[in-house]
Amino acid sequence: MSEVYTVKVEEGRSATSDGMLPSVGPVYRCIYAKDGLLELPSGLDSPWDFFSDSAKRNPNNPMLGKRQKLDSKVGPYSWLTYKEVYDAAIQMGSAMKSCGVNPGDHCGIYGANCPEWVIAMEACNSSAVTYVPLYDTLGPNAVEFIINHAEVSIAFVQENKIPSILSCLDQCSSNLKTIVSFGNVSAAQKKEAKEFGTSCFSWAEFLQLGSLDWELPPKKKTDVCTIMYTSGTTGEPKGVIIKNEAFMCEVLSVDQILMLTDRVAAEDDVYFSFLPLAHVYDQIMETYCISKGSSIGFWQGDIRFLIEDVQTLKPTIFCGVPRVFDRICAGIKSKISSAGSLQSALFQYAYNYKLSYLEKGIPQHKAAPFFDRLVFDKTKQALGGRVRILLSGAAPLPIHVEEYLRVTSGSTLSQGYGLTESCAGCFTAIGDVFSMMGTVGVPMTTIEARLESIPEMGYDALSSNPRGEICLRGNSLFSGYHKRKDLTQEVMVDGWFHTGDIGEWQPNGAMKIIDRKKNIFKLSQGEYIAVENIESKYLQCPLITTIWVYGNSFESFLVAVVVPDKKAIEDWAVENNLTGDFKSLCENLKARKYILDELKSTGQKLKLRGFEMLKAIYLEPIPFDIERDLVTPTFKLKRPQLLKYYKDQIDQLYKEAKGKKA
Repeated sequence: MSEVYTVKVEEGRSATSDGMLPSVGPVYRCIYAKDGLLELPSGLDSPWDFFSDSAKRNPNNPMLGKRQKLDSKVGPYSWLTYKEVYDAAIQMGSAMKSCGVNPGDHCGIYGANCPEWVIAMEACNSSAVTYVPLYDTLGPNAVEFIINHAEVSIAFVQENKIPSILSCLDQCSSNLKTIVSFGNVSAAQKKEAKEFGTSCFSWAEFLQLGSLDWELPPKKKTDVCTIMYTSGTTGEPKGVIIKNEAFMCEVLSVDQILMLTDRVAAEDDVYFSFLPLAHVYDQIMETYCISKGSSIGFWQGDIRFLIEDVQTLKPTIFCGVPRVFDRICAGIKSKISSAGSLQSALFQYAYNYKLSYLEKGIPQHKAAPFFDRLVFDKTKQALGGRVRILLSGAAPLPIHVEEYLRVTSGSTLSQGYGLTESCAGCFTAIGDVFSMMGTVGVPMTTIEARLESIPEMGYDALSSNPRGEICLRGNSLFSGYHKRKDLTQEVMVDGWFHTGDIGEWQPNGAMKIIDRKKNIFKLSQGEYIAVENIESKYLQCPLITTIWVYGNSFESFLVAVVVPDKKAIEDWAVENNLTGDFKSLCENLKARKYILDELKSTGQKLKLRGFEMLKAIYLEPIPFDIERDLVTPTFKLKRPQLLKYYKDQIDQLYKEAKGKKA
């Protein structure tokens, strides 16, 4: 019998006889919170307490680092100390006050991850001002929408984003009165802002308006820390209200779980910052590192140089998303395959040896210490050679990628699950528990979870294999959507937050995400299709990188738009004496048939039902991207937008498939 990592704290209940309320499963807590959920200790009121405490303890420790650019050459990291950042944040807070920004007012922060982003955030924390991340990937008018909706009166803005802020001033100057550049600002830009009654400052000018000697306002744990706008996949962005208490509980929960299962962050740890600070996942992790006095190094902001930045920084803590981990694995694999047959054979032997011990439950560092030194020390270098904690979130991590990293990275790996509304992670896998592979683990120590049945989809929270919508309650949840009571009431029912994600409890207490409630549709014969579950199965076909499956209630079968793997198609073309570039190969009928057949064979292997099989596919050479508004910033598919974009191709696929059937 394997160990169980959750405890039951409340029984489930059956559906009401009138069918108005569905059945719900028992309530579970993480085993590390069996005696009570983690609460914020007295004496902590704001994330400012985390930072000011670290600055007092380690004033000279490097805190924020970025690479210096000289004559278009990129040099080593240069660092600001905790004391330097602390002083800058205090002075910025004072400058904000001198411009009439008061506790409880809303301050926008707009730009890529960099030291200025964090200084602006801490300046807000010092002054009890609510910060509101602004980002343009939510759609063309998102920045303007957020400034007006959240009544943002001051914004800190990356230098190259100033023009886009100025271009929407005619629509939002009634709110936005002060713009502060992360760098410089031109005389023409100042003049343009002034025409709308808005002041524009360079970073250095604004700093001069402040003083180090002023009395910081009192802060309460019930103050709103941040309003974070989340794209969702439809409609206007929603402003998720997160109070100090929830934000800080989440940070302390990360610490508690690491303390009990791994090793907490310390002053000699280094975190690599590249996931957007406008998202809650990276903000929680950076605040955690700040609370422990660790160092944070920023990437250059260009995905092409991401690995080079990592290898220069040599971080010890790395948070990523599946897309990045996939790229890292591909890099390791190509190095091994080019090293010659003897090296490849040794690697494969070492891999299988270590995997067999991990599967027996032996911890990462004890599973194969000899091969860690001989073989995996080289693969470890892919992330700089020092990483000891790997975390993955934002989307499901393919199981083969998770296994590969657990064996080759020399680090523990935890996959987590969370939403902006749950302050990032509400579930996390325990890094060294191999049986949690392919799951998102157990509830964080601030949260209780239960499943709610969805009868129309065949999900029963009370069955021996409990499945249903994941519902949460606890101390790290949001406090509603800004100015949208209607949307808040839709998702918060009797104190339970309904996530919209479908989960399945595993025997060891871990949760597996299997579906999404909203992405359900009916085919014309009345069969319900849980599309994300089907996509995740087709994604196991090695010939493709992305897939969007489509169906509707007027049709009896499914079709899909598929982004094939470039190398796989090109290799196949060579074997079959076909010529042409990637784009023309995607248009080739033989290539389409080849990939469709492979997808069908993957579907059969994974026991998809007949009506879940694809009848026709369109091959798309260009990956779904944010620029065309086809995915969210965390690469979730935007289904209504995909349908609009590929409508002609979808219509054509249905025509073709019916033609074949007739």
